[in-house]
Amino acid sequence: MRGQNWKWIQSILVLILIISITGISGCLSENNSDSNYNQSKTSPSGLNGTSTPSSNIHYEASGYCNYVVDGDTINIEGIGRIRLSGVNTPERDEAGYQGAKDFVTSLCLGKTVGLDIDDAKHYDKYGRTLAVVYAGDTNVNAELLKRGYAEIMYILPSEFDPYSWK
Repeated sequence: MRGQNWKWIQSILVLILIISITGISGCLSENNSDSNYNQSKTSPSGLNGTSTPSSNIHYEASGYCNYVVDGDTINIEGIGRIRLSGVNTPERDEAGYQGAKDFVTSLCLGKTVGLDIDDAKHYDKYGRTLAVVYAGDTNVNAELLKRGYAEIMYILPSEFDPYSWK
């Protein structure tokens, strides 16, 4: 009887292992709609569902922007709140707030955007993902700076150097 119990336990463990591996590989899949996290950095030209390697523009995740909080914070379905790394836009009731928010809205809202998540520091103190956001081939963070909607907010550690975007 003891040998039969052991074989039954082994069978259960093998089944659990197979289910776990299958589940993990599904989570890591590039086409997984829940997380949209890619295993390798890809170009925003891959936003149509393909992954096109690029030497100059990279992102690690992508998703549909369903809400713009303000000029430096957006919401991505399946990922959550994204804080644009390296930039700071005016807060509500400050001069320039609406212009920055409208600019980000025009580039991101209702569209699939690419995210290059900060490898040095993934989250800010509020739990938002820190990233460079790409709308097509446009680095939204850099455009906010170039157009005067944002100021540099360089907080170490960071993978990104916003001074190189100006």
